[in-house]
Amino acid sequence: MADGRARLVLGVTPTATAVGLRSERGPVLLALMVSTGLIAIDATILATAVPSIVRDVGGFEQFPWLFSVYLLAQAVSVSVYAKLSDTFGRKPVMLWGIGLFLLGSVLCGLAWSMTALIAFRAVQGLGAGAVQPMAMTIAGDIYTVAERARTQGYLASVWAVSSVVGPTLGGVFSQLGIWRWIFFVNVPLCLLAGGLIARNLHETVRRREHRIDYLGSVLLTSGMTLVILGVLEGGQAWAWDSPASIAVFAGGAVLLAAFALVERRAAEPVLPMWVLGRRLLATTTGLAFGVGVILIGLTSFVPTYLEYSLGVPPLAAGLALAALTLGWPLSAGLSGRLFYLRLGFRKTVLIGLVLVVAGTGSLALFARSPSVAAVAASCFVIGLGMGLVATPSIIAAQTSVEWHERGVATGTNMFARSLGSAVGAAALGAVANGVVAVSGRPATDPGVATQSGAAVFLAVLVAVAITVVAGLSMPKDRVAPAEPASSPAG
Repeated sequence: MADGRARLVLGVTPTATAVGLRSERGPVLLALMVSTGLIAIDATILATAVPSIVRDVGGFEQFPWLFSVYLLAQAVSVSVYAKLSDTFGRKPVMLWGIGLFLLGSVLCGLAWSMTALIAFRAVQGLGAGAVQPMAMTIAGDIYTVAERARTQGYLASVWAVSSVVGPTLGGVFSQLGIWRWIFFVNVPLCLLAGGLIARNLHETVRRREHRIDYLGSVLLTSGMTLVILGVLEGGQAWAWDSPASIAVFAGGAVLLAAFALVERRAAEPVLPMWVLGRRLLATTTGLAFGVGVILIGLTSFVPTYLEYSLGVPPLAAGLALAALTLGWPLSAGLSGRLFYLRLGFRKTVLIGLVLVVAGTGSLALFARSPSVAAVAASCFVIGLGMGLVATPSIIAAQTSVEWHERGVATGTNMFARSLGSAVGAAALGAVANGVVAVSGRPATDPGVATQSGAAVFLAVLVAVAITVVAGLSMPKDRVAPAEPASSPAG
């Protein structure tokens, strides 16, 4: 193109000459990196400030909702956005997501209570549901399999920087008593990301009509909300065997059963049955769910565990968590060149899972003897493993489908990860709250914090074991071949 800007032509079959000029894709990649940075920083900046937020607005028992409601909103909106992107293009969906994330961030910064903050986190989650999967889908559109390995290095660098910037900012804002800036800092980042996307990503969209599965989305959201409500409030607001608890779980089960029936008949379902009918896609979806549980278990509880059990400042607790998100992009960036392009996707994932088991096992083993250094070392090993699980598995899913299925395949994978995080936040929050309730002492008590942390890390280890089963179930694959980009850029 004469102006050096990348253009995607969506909905057509690419030719060999459509593999775009690299110089034209560079500005788009930069835009994707900034957009990914929004989500990457948000993933780590909030956890370090939870104790400060609780001291200000109260509601320790409710704090898992800060993560669950965000992730649930993200999960249920991903598939809707995937369909919309095939109809209207990636660009308007990405810009909508950034705008919604911006609105949610401002509202969170103005929140006056834990209830309001939770509600506004849902708005943020609806925005994130567009940003993260669209960034990955666009990268999948304009880069080949071999190029994605190198591109992942650039996107991984965003997580590497965010792994330091996020916890550091969260810790600093928390220690200064200005935790609301955790959300206000998103304002300039959203404006920058939106500006770069608007300027550099240009699409010629050949629209295809889609039927959005609104009924399925409503049933899934309602059912999962009731299940999460029952898990988080059981043993707190009501007894586990009380009529209220039974009614909540029964209602959730009925709605989820109705969701399953609707999905079987929907023209374009939120969770397509053909995804679960293909072994590779089914196993990578299971891996994504497990990654979501593991990730939320560590990012939401490691800082609180260290701050309450050892009394370390939020900044130090955040930097210990940063080891996780530093190891992740480091291995993700090397996963293509050193692993899956040589060994194949399955072997790469299994190597990663071995590292995750080792790191999580050591974290659980030494949890009753709190140590910042031990936690940081364990998190780093887990991060190295996660980079070899999450990135290769989603690339494997993208590679196994045609262009017109890639948005759905990517969206389903991100949906599973977000759903896993939402369920994980609720379940692990229930574990922590249960320990606090049994002890009869406040959650800030060092002994109670140590006990609840050990219980949560053991539960995460169980989730890791289940995820290993999904990894072992992946079909054996050959070394990933080079393929032409699945959408023209040029």
